[in-house]
Amino acid sequence: MEGIWGMSAWEFIKLGGPVMIPILLCSLFALGIIIEKLVYFSMIKIDVPQFKTKIFALIKANKIREAVQLCDASPSPVAKIFKAGILKFGAAHDEIKESMDDASSFEIPKMESRLGAVATIAHIAPLLGLLGTVTGMTSSFHTIQVRAASLNPVTPGDLAGGISEALLTTVAGLMVAIPTYVVYNYCVSRINRFVLEMERSATELINFMSHIAQAGAVEPAALES
Repeated sequence: MEGIWGMSAWEFIKLGGPVMIPILLCSLFALGIIIEKLVYFSMIKIDVPQFKTKIFALIKANKIREAVQLCDASPSPVAKIFKAGILKFGAAHDEIKESMDDASSFEIPKMESRLGAVATIAHIAPLLGLLGTVTGMTSSFHTIQVRAASLNPVTPGDLAGGISEALLTTVAGLMVAIPTYVVYNYCVSRINRFVLEMERSATELINFMSHIAQAGAVEPAALES
């Protein structure tokens, strides 16, 4: 027998009882957020070493405006941080770093947005499954009580509905929670890599601009040209 794997989605939801509705809603919300985050990550991903090479070459060639325009053309958070630093070229080291830190503090929350909701869904989905288990077993015991009070024998069919509801909601809760939690950890890992790239790139840009400024190869006034 195929068991639950042979059921249609509607049969699965119907046999699971009313608790299946919030579990289904959780799965839809999680799926929507996950798709949005994965699309966002693919949009902001760039070849960071190549991007840095272009930016450094423009700065060294005294093409500050072109460097800023290149940053504006990229959706990457690294580009946003680079722009904040380039616009402060010629300023004190601490002022450049503070400007880039401010840009970073704006970009990181954008990457982390709605991930808290995904984590919440991953935690509450099995709890909803447990709730369905409790309500299903309660239904079965209520059936036993009613049948016993009327002096009628309890048959397996009388208990099957409540027990199937109890088990199916547990299965549904875990089916939502497990992949959601896996994808959540993947998203957190991606964000950590982005943040690491941002920090490393920011340090390299600050050091490069400090070296160029000390060598006098680029005039700070080039920012206003």
